[in-house]
Amino acid sequence: MRAMLLATACAAAQAVLCMPAHAQTEAAQADNTDEIVVTAERRARPLDRTPIAATVLSGEDLANAGVSVVDQLQFVTPATTVNYFGQGTNFNIRGIGKTETNSQTLTGVITYRDGAPSNPGWFTAEPYYDIQSIEILRGPQGTFVGANATGGAVFITSNQPEINGGVHGYVLGQAGNYNSLGGQGAVNLPISDTLAARVALYADTRDSFYNISGPYSGDDGVRIFSGRFSLLWEPTDNLSVRWTTDLNYLDLSGFPASPYNATTDLFDVSSNATNEGIDRFGRTGLRVDYEFDNGVTLRSVTSYMEGTTMTREDSDGTSVGVSRGFNAVDDSIWSQEVNLISPDDGPINWVLGVYYQGEDLNFPAGRFVYNTFSLQGHNYRENRAVFGNVGFDLPMGFELELGARYSEHTTENVGSHTAYAFPYTQEAEFSNTSGKVTLNWEVDDNNFLYAFAATGFKPGGLSVPFNFLGFPPAFEEETVRSYEIGWKAGFFDGRLRTQIDAFRTEYDNFQVTVRHPVLPTFFTSLLNVPETTVMTGFEAQAEAQFGDLSINAGLAVLDTELGTFYASDARIAAPVACDPLAGPASATCINLSGAEQTYAPDLTYNIGVQYVFNIPGGDTITPRVNFGHVSEQNATLFANPAFGDILEARNIWNGQLEWRHDDLTVTLYGTNLSDQHYVAALRAGLRYAGAPQQYGIRLMRTF
Repeated sequence: MRAMLLATACAAAQAVLCMPAHAQTEAAQADNTDEIVVTAERRARPLDRTPIAATVLSGEDLANAGVSVVDQLQFVTPATTVNYFGQGTNFNIRGIGKTETNSQTLTGVITYRDGAPSNPGWFTAEPYYDIQSIEILRGPQGTFVGANATGGAVFITSNQPEINGGVHGYVLGQAGNYNSLGGQGAVNLPISDTLAARVALYADTRDSFYNISGPYSGDDGVRIFSGRFSLLWEPTDNLSVRWTTDLNYLDLSGFPASPYNATTDLFDVSSNATNEGIDRFGRTGLRVDYEFDNGVTLRSVTSYMEGTTMTREDSDGTSVGVSRGFNAVDDSIWSQEVNLISPDDGPINWVLGVYYQGEDLNFPAGRFVYNTFSLQGHNYRENRAVFGNVGFDLPMGFELELGARYSEHTTENVGSHTAYAFPYTQEAEFSNTSGKVTLNWEVDDNNFLYAFAATGFKPGGLSVPFNFLGFPPAFEEETVRSYEIGWKAGFFDGRLRTQIDAFRTEYDNFQVTVRHPVLPTFFTSLLNVPETTVMTGFEAQAEAQFGDLSINAGLAVLDTELGTFYASDARIAAPVACDPLAGPASATCINLSGAEQTYAPDLTYNIGVQYVFNIPGGDTITPRVNFGHVSEQNATLFANPAFGDILEARNIWNGQLEWRHDDLTVTLYGTNLSDQHYVAALRAGLRYAGAPQQYGIRLMRTF
C-alpha cells in the first residue's frame, strides 16, 4: 500500500506547478462580523458561546499570516510552543504536550485532520493547503477528544465538496528566494444533484537553507508533493456521507544540526554523515451522518493512516569521527468513533460516543540503527473509550454542562535491542475516568461567561526492559486537574470580539528522562516527577474589523513551578543514587523543586494588522503585517545553559502586500523579515534551526 500511496501522490502532484505550502481558500476575505464556529464538541457551536479558550483560523487567515506548516502556529496563537526538529515535533500548549522525543511518550496535544487522529509527534510536516479552518483548543480536552489531550487539541478541516455549487476553485503559483517554486490548486466538481467531488493538489521545491562543510557536504533541498480527494454524497435530507483521502510525499532533505556548544551560525553545519528525511504516508476517512426524524444525529467517523518516516543523520553534528543514525519506521493507525448527538434547540442537549484507536509502530530489522546499536520489533497501542456530555438550560441565561470519559489504554513492546542479549516482551495497561463540570452564563447577546473544572490524563508507557533487574518496566500516566474562568464579549455591533480567561492547572506525574535513581552510573530512565507541578496563567484575544481596518491579537502570561523533585541529568556522569523525593542534593543529584516546566515560556503574544485600500476601477491594495513573540523557554528541567537548555526568545515578523483585480490576486510576501536565526529545538545535544527569512511573489486566480 505504501508504494501505491507514493506513486499516486507523485503522479497527482506533477499536474501542478511547485509551490511552498500556503493554506488558501477561494472564498472572499472573512469579515469579523461573520460567526466563527467550533466543532470540537461534536456539534457546530459559535466560538463566542463555547466554554473553551480557542483560536479559530480560516484558510485565508493562515495564508494572510504566513502560516504554512505546524511550527508557525505558535506565532498566531497564545500559550503555544512548537519545537520542530524536522519530522518530529514537540507541540505544547500551556506547558503541556510532548517533551520527550521517543515513541513511548505520547503527546498531550492531539491533532485531528478531517476527523482522523494523527501520529503523536511524527508525520507533522504536512503542508496546510485548501484549508477550511484550524481550531487550536487550549487546556485539557479529555471529555471529547481523547485520553491524552491534557494540553489541548488541534482540529484541521479541509475544504469539502459542495453539491449544486457548480465548478469553482482556484490555482496558485509562487516563486521566491532559495529557488523556491511551487503551486497548488483545488476544484469543486458537481457530479449530480446528490453527489459532488473536490480535488486539491500541492507541490513545493526549494534549495537548502544550510551551508554544510566536512566530508559530507550535500543537501538536495526540499521536494514536497501532496494530493487530496473528497467525495460528498447526500441522497436525502437526512443522510450525508463524506469520504476524504490524502496522499503525501515529503522529501525534507534531512535536518542538519550542530552541537549545542557550537559557535558558528545555525545554518553553518559541519557533518560527516548523510542527512536525509523522507515521509511517505496517506490517510483515508469516512464520515457518515444520519439525522432521525426526531432530530437526533447518528455519526460514524472511520479512519486509517499508513506511512513510513525515514531519517539519516549525523548524530553528533560534527565532521570529527563517525557518528551516524538511521531509522525507517512504519506506522499504521486505525480508528472508529460513533456518536449520538441531540438536536440543538431543546432545553437539554447531549452527546454520547464510543471510540477505538489502534496503532502499530514497526521497527524492521536493520532499519533503526545508531552507531553500533540497533532495535527491531513492534510497539502496539490500543485506546478504547466511552464518553458523554449533557447540557441543561437553566433560568436567567445559565447553562450547566456535565461531561465524562472513561478510557483504557494498552501498550506492548515486542522486539530486541543489541544492548541486551535476549529478545523481550513488555506490556502495560492504563485506565482513567476524566470529567468536566461547566457553568455557562449568557448575560446578553454580547457577553458570555463560563467557569469549569476539568480533569484529563495521558497514558504512561514502557521504558527499556529494566524488569530483568527487578525494576518496573513502565512509567506512569500523567494527570491534570484544571480550573478556568472566561469571558467572551462583543462590542460595536460585533466589530470587536474579545476572549479573556484565567486558569490554574495541577499537573501530576510529568514524564521525563533522567539518570536512573538507583543505578545512575549505567542507565537512564523515563520517570515521573513525583510531586504536583502547578501552572497558572492568563490569556486574552481580540479580533476587530472597523471598515477596511482589521486587527487581531493574542496574549498569554504563564507561571509554572515543579513540586519536590531531585534528579540526575542524563548528560552528566552520576556515581551516586538520587531519590526523586528525598535526594539528597549533591553535585549530580540536583534539587529541581520549584523549577520551571519545559517548553512553557512566561510570555507569548501576537498581533496582525491589515488595511484594504480601495482604488478606482474596483481593485484593492492591502498591506498586512504580523508579529509573533515567544519568550525564552527551557528545553529540559535542568535549564543548564552549558548544554544549550535555554532557548532564546523568538520574534518573528511576517509581511505581505496584496493587489486584487477581479479574480486575480498578486501578493508580495515575506516571512521572518528580520531574519532571526533561532534554535527551533534541542534534541540529543543538537540545536535545530528555525526557518530563516523567505520572500517572493504569489499569484492566485479563482474561478
